[in-house]
Amino acid sequence: PQPALDNEDEDEWDRRIRRTGCFAENEAVLICHADSNDWRKCLRELDAFKKCMQAHNNAQPNPK
Repeated sequence: PQPALDNEDEDEWDRRIRRTGCFAENEAVLICHADSNDWRKCLRELDAFKKCMQAHNNAQPNPK
């Protein structure tokens, strides 16, 4: 569960990611990269974020 905050101090990127429902997956990617300093060590986290974003994008109505 994600906090339902829309804090003025939160940047636009965080607000956009929070609205997708993929905030936790994004945080996991950022933390992994900060800890390892190597994106290649974060493939599991990147894949989870990618799948979450794909699910979010597939749930969006297609503009005509």
